[in-house]
Amino acid sequence: MSNYHIKHLEEYWQVYRKSVRNPENFWEEIAEEHFLWRKKWDKVLSWDFKKPEVKWFEGAQLNITENCIDRHLATRGDKTAILFEPNDPDEGAQHITYNQLHKRVSTMANVLKEQGVAKGDRVCIYLPMIPELAIAVLACARIGAVHSVVFAGFSATALATRINDCDCKIIICSDGSYRGTKTIDLKSIVDEALDQCPGISTSLVVKRTGGTVSMKAGRDKWLAPLLETANSACKATIMDAEDPLFILYTSGSTGKPKGMVHTTAGYMVYSAYSFKNVFQYREEDVYWCTADIGWITGHSYIVYGPLCNGATTLMFEGVPSYPDFSRFWEIVEKHKVTQFYTAPTAIRALAKENLDYVEKHDLSSLKVLGTVGEPINEEAWHWYNDHVGKKNSPIVDTWWQTETGGIMISPIPYSTPTIPTFATLPLPGIQPTLMDENAQEIKGNQVEGRLCIKFPWPSIARTIYGNHDRYRDTYFSAYQDMYFTGDGARRDAVGYYRITGRVDDVIIVSGHNLGTAPIEDAINEHPAVAESAIVGFPHDIKGNALYGYITLKQTGEARNQDNLRKEINQLITDRIGPIAKLDKIQFTVGLPKTRSGKIMRRILRKIASKDTSNLGDTSTLLNPEVVQEIIDQALI
Repeated sequence: MSNYHIKHLEEYWQVYRKSVRNPENFWEEIAEEHFLWRKKWDKVLSWDFKKPEVKWFEGAQLNITENCIDRHLATRGDKTAILFEPNDPDEGAQHITYNQLHKRVSTMANVLKEQGVAKGDRVCIYLPMIPELAIAVLACARIGAVHSVVFAGFSATALATRINDCDCKIIICSDGSYRGTKTIDLKSIVDEALDQCPGISTSLVVKRTGGTVSMKAGRDKWLAPLLETANSACKATIMDAEDPLFILYTSGSTGKPKGMVHTTAGYMVYSAYSFKNVFQYREEDVYWCTADIGWITGHSYIVYGPLCNGATTLMFEGVPSYPDFSRFWEIVEKHKVTQFYTAPTAIRALAKENLDYVEKHDLSSLKVLGTVGEPINEEAWHWYNDHVGKKNSPIVDTWWQTETGGIMISPIPYSTPTIPTFATLPLPGIQPTLMDENAQEIKGNQVEGRLCIKFPWPSIARTIYGNHDRYRDTYFSAYQDMYFTGDGARRDAVGYYRITGRVDDVIIVSGHNLGTAPIEDAINEHPAVAESAIVGFPHDIKGNALYGYITLKQTGEARNQDNLRKEINQLITDRIGPIAKLDKIQFTVGLPKTRSGKIMRRILRKIASKDTSNLGDTSTLLNPEVVQEIIDQALI
């Protein structure tokens, strides 16, 4: 039995037991059967979570793009690899076949080489969701350059921080982007960022909107003319299994973003295996993940996972509300989408609209529905199940992280019985456990604790770029010989997992992990602000929204609070991006603190959530009187 395509619950348990009894044999069999290697490995796995150090398929040589593209050419050359649906439906979709993708990736790879990019160099990609984004990612992998994609909604400051942290040599960007009715000037954001990035020698610019942009002589080059003159054949650079493939930044609860380093072989094997099973992909399917490639979901489940399986993967440039709220369903009907993977935030937003938007479209092609970014709430789950899936398409509520590289806990469609709000069971090879506050493992079911993973899996991030100590301290110091996810979870009577949320100061807003510390740092730069504290509170659409408690240097500053609120949110937008703006800002006389000066965010969270019935003992606070004042002035 090939354990690549799990079909039934009984088979799942059979495969799962095998995967944890002998992980090395399990992953070796999958790697041997389903991928193209230039040289086989000497050792399947070596690991030590104390250092921490993990190596998979040591000694193996490969190039991931040969697995994503080249090996499909003989049998799937004319099959659509990337199906691009633009922001404006009148522009028409593009079908890029595997043959065409091979040529475009090779040509782009040669352009990069002509610009001096070599194996191991870091390349920043700051592009909207257009085919050039996927092509640039694959072109980097083709020549062994390390891609660092930055979501094209981040500010100039956030972009510059990421470029400088991993010392990128060049950036690939565009003149602008389309988002619904808006045209966004991306090039000026890049120009502002590059003023702070002395290491960038070249900026390659894709023409998308045709807007007027300034081009700096010697640095900025239009991409199109370079592609016209470049050779369309590019031999793949042979990489070692543990060579870095990409760096992707994720928000930290403290300090600057963390550049998670993912390596080549293990990431390839796991993203491909998890894609095949979680989405039950078959040869004629049309798969659509609505995420942006700027996030890990896009890396693993728009680009690498689907293409390694020879899939047709849909890229969407637009938003679910343009031209109207039927856009997602119009695309599903038009392209006969079979698997649809989106965020609970999008589902909640669409569920608020008239049901006619959904019901006027034929969604009978759908076989599997997925959610990602945060646990889906029960109301949204039922709406999705009833109106989109028509109770015929199982919902896979997937739990995973930038750090994990691939889906860790999820139902297997048509195998795992689903329960709303539960991620259910670990994928083969994943060994989760729950830990208590005393660092003891919690056995049995009907329990709740902190979610850890006991054993390495192939796509685990290997380090934080340039800061291995921070990697160890963040993920491996809380519990001995365990990877700590930072999430809490509950295990029910049958062993299903339900994620209960972050246990650190990271808030998930619309599926995006936002560290509170960088937002507070941005707010505190305002000359009128003395101090701030950010917490999350429940939001009908976003899942969570951000609530800011802000103390001003002089109470008189509050005379024009509306202007102050606008200025503070502008600061956040400039430093981080509009995704981190505060929904509510409350100016306070002070913040509740312990006698050691620590802000009691637990109390602030309860007030923001309108749950003030049990705040615990506040008498031990340094300033207990401030709590009632905050409650009295709370933004109800």
